[in-house]
Amino acid sequence: MRTALVTGASRGIGRAIALRLARDGLRVAVNYAADEAAAKETVRLIEQDGGSAFAVQADLGRQEDVHRLAERVRGEADVLDVLVNNAGIGRSSSIAEETPEAYDRLFAVNVKGLFFLTQQLLPLIPDGGRIVNITSGVVRIAFPESIAYAMTKGAVQVFTLALAKELGPRGITVNNVAPGIIDTDVNAGWLRGNPEAEAYAASRHAVNRIGRVDEIANAVAFVASPEASFITGSTIDATGGGNL
Repeated sequence: MRTALVTGASRGIGRAIALRLARDGLRVAVNYAADEAAAKETVRLIEQDGGSAFAVQADLGRQEDVHRLAERVRGEADVLDVLVNNAGIGRSSSIAEETPEAYDRLFAVNVKGLFFLTQQLLPLIPDGGRIVNITSGVVRIAFPESIAYAMTKGAVQVFTLALAKELGPRGITVNNVAPGIIDTDVNAGWLRGNPEAEAYAASRHAVNRIGRVDEIANAVAFVASPEASFITGSTIDATGGGNL
């Protein structure tokens, strides 16, 4: 059975990706930072649907956790066919409001953790393997209200380009999937049940609605599939036409 690792897979977009890859026949390593119950629920949903999965705790902002996660994956599988770097944290803050501590935490999780986890797992990824990085629609628009967060996603975009070039001769593709405003638990506090916020969020997208987690999972499943073998170093814009 082919194996995938999805980081940040206990809920939201990560859970949807894990469920979709499991339906596509992959055994899924479900990484989570803190919410063990939610991660176990992701595993339960996969197994309920006839799939195979296991949960692994690791905070990607801690390098010792990154190493432990890589070791666990190596212990569970000789080959890692699909790596989905989904885990990330966000923060709404302008340049005037940002603090060194919060800035460092953003880059530790969203950039450094992703970089070194990928580095440590590369020996497991076979020729023809897939790496998918979850970025954001903010990589192509000015987003001063979350400037440091946007910078982390820009760094991942550059990482994707460089790695795609390096791994291309082995048939390993590296792509980004960039969501827009998606109905997730992370956005629930300001979005759900607030008609004005919902209308504003919908208006940012050409399709005039908020995105769903399964729509992002579908995009990831495509670039992780054999059908996407000639697509690399690219960004799948899954923003519903955000800020067109």
